[in-house]
Amino acid sequence: MYNFGEEIYGQTKAIETLRKIYDSQKIPHALLFYGNDGVGKHFTAVEFAKLLNYNHSKQKTTESLNKIGRLNEPYVKYVFPLPRGKGETNENSATEKLSPETIEQISLEIEKKSKNPYHNFLIDKASTIKINSIRDIKKFVSFNFDDVSYRIILISDAHKMNTEAQNALLKNLEEPPPGILFILTTPFKDQLLPTIVSRCWHVNFSPLMPELIEEILLKYFDANEFQARKVSSFANGSVSEAINLINNDFDDLLNKTITVLRYALGGRYNTAITVLNEIVADKSTESYKQIIFLISNWFNDVNKNRFGKNEKYPAEYLDTLIKFNEKFGNVDLTDVAKNLNKLSGSTDKNVNLNLISLNIIFELASIAKR
Repeated sequence: MYNFGEEIYGQTKAIETLRKIYDSQKIPHALLFYGNDGVGKHFTAVEFAKLLNYNHSKQKTTESLNKIGRLNEPYVKYVFPLPRGKGETNENSATEKLSPETIEQISLEIEKKSKNPYHNFLIDKASTIKINSIRDIKKFVSFNFDDVSYRIILISDAHKMNTEAQNALLKNLEEPPPGILFILTTPFKDQLLPTIVSRCWHVNFSPLMPELIEEILLKYFDANEFQARKVSSFANGSVSEAINLINNDFDDLLNKTITVLRYALGGRYNTAITVLNEIVADKSTESYKQIIFLISNWFNDVNKNRFGKNEKYPAEYLDTLIKFNEKFGNVDLTDVAKNLNKLSGSTDKNVNLNLISLNIIFELASIAKR
């Protein structure tokens, strides 16, 4: 028996659910893995594919498991967001019109993902899963491989399919041939068509504990121990967020975030906006999401401090929590947190980012008036 789940961090419930499905020998046509980015959905999908294709012949098993790990066809059809090629139409294959540079980048990203299942897979200018990619699935399933127990169609970031692509996928989901399993992964299952969601067996993935994130950072990303321990408590249960923090000079980012809070609470709005604009100098939606995330995370830590649940915070960080609660200990932060989350969501809706900056400051300033 393949040791399914042994290498996966956390996700005990998801692993138990999948093991029960396997033991029942009633494998559904489609699975929907949902939960935050960077919690192991992709890793679990690959490991489940290995379990389904485990063979007691040692030579056969080693060959098939290695190919699955490398995301090779015919075992795995890996579908992910791609850019549109020059002169591309819906009649072209998904990669036919892409430049040689983009093809090379895709190959490198797949190689990185096969070696590190927590790697954040990114292709330049790739924001949607094209209908061409979904149509390529039809060709994949049309071939017959008697020596492969299960062929997996792994659709990463499934919510990035547009409506046309999702409708095309529905046709594939209706009556897939025997030995074909669709696995869709997404942090936003509500962005999928209800008809797709209803055709899938749902498997929920929970945020990872800080100590697990720390282990993953040490094993897969060659982070130093001090760095890994520090960011893991601020990563919201996500390896992706932890790496994002490391890549963006976490210490400086955290200090500036607290500075914005202090100025906003003290009524020094212009100074607060100036510091905030330094943080989001590139004016990218990701920068805004990150600062809102850190502020929201700080409020979460404020609430923990109120109930004496302090984690292994740096002394200077803990001091800011204590001082805030000494002054605003009776203020309910629930509405502020909700409004900040709404602002984070609005960054994807072409809302003026300068307006978002102002709203962040005014929302923080409202605490002092409550």
